[in-house]
This record gives sequence, structure tokens and C-alpha cells, in this order.
Amino acid sequence: MPKVGFVSLGCPKNLVDSEVMMGVLARDGYELTARADEADVLVVNTCSFIEPAQKESVDAILEMAEHKKFGAAKKLIVAGCLVERYRDQILSQIPEVDAVVGTGEVERILEAVHGDLRVLPAEPPAFLYHDLTPRILSTPKHAAYIKIAEGCDHPCTFCIIPQLRGKFRSRRFESVVREAENLAANGSREITLIGQDTTSYGEDLGLRDGLAQLLAALSNVENLLWVRFLYAYPNRVTQKLLDTLAAHPRLAKYMDMPLQHASRNVLARMKRGSHGDAFLSLLERIRTTIPAVTLRTSFIVGFPGETEKDFDELCDFVQAGKFDWMGVFEYSDVDHAGSFALDVKVDPEIITDRRNRLMAVQKKISREKLRSWKGRTEVALLEGPSQDNPMVWEARLQGMAPEIDGRLYLTDIELSDGSLADTGDVVRVEIIKTDAYDLIGKVVEILPRPAKRPLPASPPPPQQVHETLHRITTGAPLRVLR
Repeated sequence: MPKVGFVSLGCPKNLVDSEVMMGVLARDGYELTARADEADVLVVNTCSFIEPAQKESVDAILEMAEHKKFGAAKKLIVAGCLVERYRDQILSQIPEVDAVVGTGEVERILEAVHGDLRVLPAEPPAFLYHDLTPRILSTPKHAAYIKIAEGCDHPCTFCIIPQLRGKFRSRRFESVVREAENLAANGSREITLIGQDTTSYGEDLGLRDGLAQLLAALSNVENLLWVRFLYAYPNRVTQKLLDTLAAHPRLAKYMDMPLQHASRNVLARMKRGSHGDAFLSLLERIRTTIPAVTLRTSFIVGFPGETEKDFDELCDFVQAGKFDWMGVFEYSDVDHAGSFALDVKVDPEIITDRRNRLMAVQKKISREKLRSWKGRTEVALLEGPSQDNPMVWEARLQGMAPEIDGRLYLTDIELSDGSLADTGDVVRVEIIKTDAYDLIGKVVEILPRPAKRPLPASPPPPQQVHETLHRITTGAPLRVLR
């Protein structure tokens, strides 16, 4: 059978789509390869959320087109968010592209590879995968994502996700639970639930506090260490959700809640509502209910109409909020977004300056918060050798989401009796040094490993891990970029 190679760009939600497409092709007998020069078919799953992501996607398409013109590749397929914006232009302006697959057409990747699908008329995306959908994980075996919902109904003026992903729609409750059980049975120790707005989960299915109900059910799945979710929309954070997180040990005491800004003026132009004082009240309620919670947020600076007064208000809010982790994004004009037509655009140099100033505020907060970890012994999930330095290993604490937060570097993974910790192990780590964003520690105990289950006589389940696709590097090999 022909070999197929994937380039997956963007967020974890897009990564899951890539994993589903790989699963569909593997089920049909196609071999997956991590090298572009070996692939007969190349698939680029694109991101188009902001202008830099769009440029990265176009560059990846053109790079893979070179393999079709001068290499072994016979077909080039473009999938994902960029297709939802520029379906016809991709085919007309990049002749090497043989087919396009939108976010609502993921399950039709096989038709595209066979040559039976070139372009479909643009329709609102409606696809949702389920627990029986073939899927090949590209993440480490011990940590996996589950997409519990797709699309979004919020009218945020800076965002085009509703155009790219369609209306909000939840997966069936039982399907999510079964997928989690399958993943845990095959070695996953951590599951991260993802969606554009996971806190709205189940509303379209008639469930009240659907995310809280789902988390409570997943807290009973054996062999899981942590279950976390991304992302929380502020006005959807209910007391029931907080009480559920506090009550179950397997639920990570972690909330990623993108607030976007603190100024009432800017939030109104974003169509986000609320304001900094209301957010501070929410933070107090979260911390009162879950004293050990780790809070992450993100902000956009340089939104049209943002004055220096608005920015100062945001800086004051960050000082008061004292978040554990924070991301700051420079506003980027997107022609299909509502904010594109807004007046009083902020100069790019001012935007960059504001980002640097706000991150400087957070860096001091982060350094002070992490300093309190020195000397503590905490449970961690061992990730494996560091990509920065193979001589050093990395692990994550409960308050560190995969690939987006600070890191825990390990100077020693060997115990005094000669036992060695391994990738995917749950360990106790003594924190011996702290930095602005990272921790340094050593393994002092390896916790019991789950009993290995006998391999089934039947074919492996759809979630079988394809290890060669884990952390594909850049350059000549294909890659998974997040």
C-alpha cells in the first residue's frame, strides 16, 4: 500500500483531526511514514486562526508541494481550517494540490487519497468523531486528548472559529466515557478534554452542568492519574463545576480560562462582556472552592481601540489576579473577523511593547509563585528525555498542562536502590531549584505501575498508538506542530 505522511499544524483540536484521518487511512491498509521523502501521499492539516498561523500553513503546503514536483510524492492533500476560508483559491493557485478536505469532511480523507474527491461545495461543518472512529495517537502513549465538542456559538469579534468549525455541538456522553476507558486500558495516564468551549458541553444535548457530569464520570476510570479540560469560558463556570473539580482526586486542580482582557471598554468591543472586577470575584470563588487550584489565562493586547488607560487597567488586573500561568497574544487582524472593521487600530510596535511589558509583570509573579515550591515533594508524570537536552528528563506536575505551561526538569531519575524511572511513570519528585517559569527536581520515588493487561486476540482498538509519529521533528521529516 502507498505510504502517507502528515503535517499537522495548530492546536490540539486540529491534532485530533489529524489523528482521526491517520486512523481512517491506516484502517484501509495505508502505511504511515514520518518522512516526507518516503511518502506517496502528503496531507497538510492547516491552521488559519490568525495571520501568522495562516502564513505557516501556506509555507507548509508549498514545502510539501516541492516533494510532489521533485520527490516521490504522487498526491498532495490540504485539510483543515485554511480550507474553510480559501477552498477554491488553494486549488486554483497551488496546482500541486489534488484535493481539499474541510474541518467538516475529516472522515472523507480516504476519498481524497483515492482520488474520488477534489472539492466539495462549502457547507457548515457538522462532523463529530466518536469512540468507534479510527484514530492513531501522535502524542506520547501516557497522555492523550479527547475532543468532547466542536465549533462555537460565542460572537467574539476577534475570532473566526464559528466560521471555521461551525456551530457548537457536543459529542454523546457515553461515547466520550468509552473513549476514555479505551485510552486508559491502552496505557494513557492523563486525558485532556478539549473543545473551543468545553464549559458549554452538553447544553445542546439538554444536559445541565454537562461538563461537571462528564468529569464526575471520568473520575471513576481506572488507571487514570489526571483528567483535565481546556478551555473554560468565564460565564460558564458554575459552582457545580467547581465543586466537582474539588471533590474528585483524579480531576486535575487546573483551570485554563482565557479572559482576553480586563478593561470594560475593550471587552465590550470584543463582545465578551464582563470586566476586571467581575473576573476578580470569579477568581476568588474558584480559589475558595479549590484552594490548591492552578489558574491559567490568556490576554490579547493591541485590540482596536485599546488605549494606554485600558492597558494600564489590564496590568493592574494581572497584578491583582496573580495567575500561575499566563499567555499574551498580539492582536492580529483577520479579514473575516468582526474586529477587522473596527477603527482606531493600534500601531504594531506599540502592540509588541505592550506584550513585553505585560509579560514582564507576569514574570515577576511567576518567579515568586514558583519559589514557594522549593523543597516540596510532589507527584509528577514523567514525560521522557528533554528535547532541549537529551541528558535531562522532563516531567509535569498536576498544574502543568501538556506543552503550554512551564516545565519540570529532572537531574536524576535513578533511585538509591538502582531503580530507574521511565517515560509514563508516575513519580514523586523533590523540587530542588526554581526559575521564572520552570522547576528543577529529582525523582525520589516511583509509584506502582498499573498491571499490564493481556493483549486481545482481536485487532487492536482504534486508539492503538503509532509510536513513530510521536513528536515528529522539523526539517526533512514531517512534523506535528502545536
